Amino acid sequence: MKKNIIKRIYLTISCLFLTIYNSSAGEFNPIKFVRDSLPNGLQIIYSVDKTAPVIATIMHYRVGSRDEVPGKTGYAHFFEHLMFEATRDIPRATIDKMVQEAGGTLNAHTSWDETVYFFKLPANQLKLPLWIESQRMRLLKVDSVGVATQKGVVREELKMRTLNQPYGSLIQKLSENMFPGSTYGWATVGFDTDLEKATIDDFKNFYDRFYQPNNACLVIAGDFNIDTAKKYVRDYFASYQKGKEAEHKGYQTKPLEKDYSEVIKDSKAQVPAVFIGFRGPMLNESDYYPMSLFMDILASGESSRLNQRLVEKDRVAVNAAGFQLSLQYTGALVLIGIGFPDKDIKDVEETLLDEVDDVISDGITDEEFQKAKNIKEAQFVGDKKNVLPKAESLAQYFSYYGNPSLINSQIDNYLSVTKEQVINVAKKYFSSAKKVVLTYIPDSGSK
Repeated sequence: MKKNIIKRIYLTISCLFLTIYNSSAGEFNPIKFVRDSLPNGLQIIYSVDKTAPVIATIMHYRVGSRDEVPGKTGYAHFFEHLMFEATRDIPRATIDKMVQEAGGTLNAHTSWDETVYFFKLPANQLKLPLWIESQRMRLLKVDSVGVATQKGVVREELKMRTLNQPYGSLIQKLSENMFPGSTYGWATVGFDTDLEKATIDDFKNFYDRFYQPNNACLVIAGDFNIDTAKKYVRDYFASYQKGKEAEHKGYQTKPLEKDYSEVIKDSKAQVPAVFIGFRGPMLNESDYYPMSLFMDILASGESSRLNQRLVEKDRVAVNAAGFQLSLQYTGALVLIGIGFPDKDIKDVEETLLDEVDDVISDGITDEEFQKAKNIKEAQFVGDKKNVLPKAESLAQYFSYYGNPSLINSQIDNYLSVTKEQVINVAKKYFSSAKKVVLTYIPDSGSK
């Protein structure tokens, strides 16, 4: 019984933060694509792949919770939901039904930096997602019915993510303490009080500011004819006017000036846990690549240094892991320790930090280093085998780096890293750095 509880807790943490890659290495053929744009600023990437009779579309908007302001948080995430309501020509709550009846799937996600909408459908259904996306881009109904409906949906999601989960306040507490004074300083879902007081005009202003063709990148990948796809794109999107350029600046976060520590009593937690955050590299920094390899060696999987030390050797923790959160204008490195109910969680915190120091001082083995690179290669190849992640990668490489060709070459940035660079970058971000320590203690008295 205790083992099942622990598994559920660790799964909760993994779902909050970690992307699980299920891929295998193999022959990699470079991804071919064609870039295009419309006079209104919409960027389009076409990538033909006849491997399977399916198509995928990605509509990547350069808007996330970082684009909000204090008192008006959660808007980016709210639109992720509202975009499935109604448009001028699509009746309310029928988008899902149309796509499912056509044999497809659809979804969306929001982060601090982006909002992404995607479809995957049989190859003969290309017009459908393009029409839907064109309707949502400038013809969305932002009205009282849709807003009230989705406020209720988001309210329930907030309860599920935060109030009814162990360590549910973690993302918010990490955000506000890792990135103080910045618009990265709140969770993507925002604050429920901000959402409740938001008006129709507030949402319309947000929509008109960010949901414009010149703030978006459309990717079409899979089994299709480029000339036909270009015609559909022109038919559906070319009539829209270019919007006012959305300002994307002022997101940079200041260095942490002091350590922060907090103990949180959690009625949903059944075992104690500690989360230790350090500032980390941004996506487009050269430090990103050696740090990613270091974090794999330190904190990823059963053979990781943290798991071997805390779980297998010292047996002070049920699970020990960590992750690298690199965003467009900031970053964080987080160590995770899930303790035993009858042991002092302080021992877990101290051992996590001690093991980081040991790895930095003792170095890493050739075997660990090569394994980390092999994992990156396997992920790199595996992500290109499926049309949907391939489409999203193209959108992100364009939106974050201005260079979709990185889909074929970014792996070189990992493979060229040396062991010395890995240790040097670890010293830079961990040694004598300011940190945030959040300790969760089960609170049986308030259950």
